[in-house]
Amino acid sequence: MYAIIRDGGHQYRVAEGESVLVQLRRETRNGDPVEFADVLLVAGEAGVLIGTPAVAGARVKGTVCGEVKGEKVFHLRYRRRKDSRKRVGHRQRYTRVKIKAIEIP
Repeated sequence: MYAIIRDGGHQYRVAEGESVLVQLRRETRNGDPVEFADVLLVAGEAGVLIGTPAVAGARVKGTVCGEVKGEKVFHLRYRRRKDSRKRVGHRQRYTRVKIKAIEIP
């Protein structure tokens, strides 16, 4: 059984027992419960439920496992013949969420 959820403008495919990196940072601590109510699709043994735009009453429950940093991404600004270069680095922060249950009505 899996579901597709929307959180912070991004869509994620989740299944029970999986860990997912959610791009939106939250004011939570390790072990705090998280609930995603914007479930777009639920697929399982009973078939596929597709929401318009969300499946009514469906929820995905999980637990926060901590904050993680992603890979370092570099951006280079360069102006030719001007002796001007600038290298800027960035690391995105993610929240790791362990999915506990997918509930459908």
